[in-house]
Amino acid sequence: MVDKIKTDQAGVILISTFSDEKSLIDLSNTLIMEKRICACVNYTTVKSIYMWNSDLKQENEFLAIFKTTSDCAEKLKIEIQNNHPYDVPEIVVIKMSDISSEYFNWMYKNTHTKDTNA
Repeated sequence: MVDKIKTDQAGVILISTFSDEKSLIDLSNTLIMEKRICACVNYTTVKSIYMWNSDLKQENEFLAIFKTTSDCAEKLKIEIQNNHPYDVPEIVVIKMSDISSEYFNWMYKNTHTKDTNA
């Protein structure tokens, strides 16, 4: 059952792409374990086509979906911007408009407490 969260907090998804798996995993570990500003990161490989420096590029990348709470979103954006391997990293934030209370509570506990068993 999905319930609306009755709080000023909301769930947030931040999307970014990475050129290599190691940089994505290293940054994700820091954001989850050390900084505790991200509850979860899902990632997969994707093929991307884009313009860069007037050249059409076709590259394999890693698409990352970072999950956090609204009060951690700005800190998460800054950390990704400052530690991303790209000069111009993709950083897209999407507010979760409908999220189960159980999942939101799990995200909140993992970004707002020191308990690593949340």
